[in-house]
Amino acid sequence: MDKIHLSVVIPAYNEAKRISATLLDIDKYLSKQKYSYEIIVVSDGSSDNTVDVVRKLKELVKNLKIVDNKENHGKGYVVKQGMLKEASGNYRLFMDADNSTSIDHLEKFWSYIKNDYDIVIGSIEVKGAKIKENALAYRRFLGRISKYIIRIFAGIWNIKDSQRGFKLFTEDCVKKVFPKQSLMRWGFDFEILAISKKMGFKIKEVPVDWKNAGESKVKFSAYFRTFGELMKIRWNFITNKYNID
Repeated sequence: MDKIHLSVVIPAYNEAKRISATLLDIDKYLSKQKYSYEIIVVSDGSSDNTVDVVRKLKELVKNLKIVDNKENHGKGYVVKQGMLKEASGNYRLFMDADNSTSIDHLEKFWSYIKNDYDIVIGSIEVKGAKIKENALAYRRFLGRISKYIIRIFAGIWNIKDSQRGFKLFTEDCVKKVFPKQSLMRWGFDFEILAISKKMGFKIKEVPVDWKNAGESKVKFSAYFRTFGELMKIRWNFITNKYNID
């Protein structure tokens, strides 16, 4: 059996209302491609009927798999689980369940993969990005400030937007980086990028169209937690907890 070319991992927590439209959009795009693929939804202990909705869609959506975690562990946990344990593709993308960045953005990612980049990430902070923003003004302000703090303390100053939920990795990168991931909630994005950069993997930031419905699950306290996670990353590098030569 030939190796799967692309794995799409979708972390989901109480996404019953939005996951159907996202999966149908992904299926519409991928079914037209010449490469093999799989779609993996990883439920993070959803208390609604997210899992049932996905299971019913298996009749319509090709190569769809659902992982039903009974407890909530955090977005970082289920992304790690999906990318490292459940996915088997040569290339592995994780994207948000709300389809804030649509799957067709992959078209412009492949050229960078062909030019030896190990990671290609969607960004709204580089030229060419288009943003449809419905979030409250204070969230936009805190989000912009936090990006600078993350870039400084995580040691990824050259990456302007580490938090977009649309990131493509090579299999080799996933297998070497994700086992070192220690943050299981919101900070996992910048931890993965910080580890990858430290290990010498090439990262490309690409502009994407991003739609924010304004229904963020991120609470205000998460901004303070993020700073604590940044300090943990700094300490992990100082003590070489990541065991990077």
